[in-house]
Amino acid sequence: MKVSCLQENLAKGLSIVGRAVSTRSTLPVLANVLLATDNGRLKLSATNLEIVVTCWIGAKVEEEGAITVPARTFGDLVSALPQDRVDLALNEQTQTLHISCLRTEANVKGIDAQEFPLVPEPDPDDRIRVQTDIFRQMISQVAIAAAVDDTRPILTGVATRFEGSQVMMAATDGFRLSVKSAQIPGLVAEPQSVVVPSRALQELARVATDDTEAIYISLPHGRNQIIFDMENIVIVSQLIDGNFPDYTPIIPKRKITRTVMGTAEFLKACKTAEIFARESSHTARVQIDAGDEITPGYAIIAATSNETGDNIAQIDASVEGESVEIAFNVKYMTDVLSVIDTPQVALETTTAMEPGVIKPVGDNDFMHIIMPMHFGR
Repeated sequence: MKVSCLQENLAKGLSIVGRAVSTRSTLPVLANVLLATDNGRLKLSATNLEIVVTCWIGAKVEEEGAITVPARTFGDLVSALPQDRVDLALNEQTQTLHISCLRTEANVKGIDAQEFPLVPEPDPDDRIRVQTDIFRQMISQVAIAAAVDDTRPILTGVATRFEGSQVMMAATDGFRLSVKSAQIPGLVAEPQSVVVPSRALQELARVATDDTEAIYISLPHGRNQIIFDMENIVIVSQLIDGNFPDYTPIIPKRKITRTVMGTAEFLKACKTAEIFARESSHTARVQIDAGDEITPGYAIIAATSNETGDNIAQIDASVEGESVEIAFNVKYMTDVLSVIDTPQVALETTTAMEPGVIKPVGDNDFMHIIMPMHFGR
């Protein structure tokens, strides 16, 4: 293998695939990144066996070949090189990669590319097209509710369903639930439901750039995998086995109070409350006052800590229904308010003991449900 490419392109490619490198595997090759020539480009690939990230960068290929090199060593080295042309030459007998850039030279010992797991190919004939910006927004609004511990592996995933011209996503950790739907161009021939690891979707949102117009999704039959194809980047993820719990009973069927607030103002009040709520399981009180004919409605977000103090923030609100006081995990509130991009947000509540529903005003495709917390008087 004899290849030349630009340092900044190589560094960017390594940052894209780098997060898929395994840090705790007994297989040494999984700590490596695969470098391989591919149709006049340089292909970079990394995997931890749960997710595979591959990207292609422009390169001048003089000799074909492939090698895997330690991801951390090679990544640190490339980052330290000057912004110029990098020449890579492989000594196949010693499986050593020679790197040179201006007046810097290095040799990195590798492992034969044959030992690297086979990277699945996307199927160009059977795939679903989604708009990148829409899909990224879906991921940001839903993945926040997925569980982070593996006690119930199914809850670390995002239930994803493709049906007709719609995609729907849902995630829950048992304390909150996010549900989002969106239209997709074209029609899905057969409805398909899968549970995608939240980590894989967050990785996809990280590497999908604004100039990528579309993401193509394929679900190869019998492989328990999902493939996301974005021109120069492909992500392959294992799916999570099992049945995602039916979350429809959690969704409140009625509301007694609907409170509309400015999203930025509500978020700021919740962030302030979080400073004092840290020591009390992130509990903050949300007090909704409907007002009267003379006094407009308002909301108070308050938190108390025995150790550090307390705070109260009052914000303007348009309230339909009765006054109510309800306690929430304020960290969950800031998580969801941070991913809502409408100027106003609605909080729908029934009683202090029942879940609250957060909806962006003017966007009927997203809802976030938060279970209430108990608070002492």
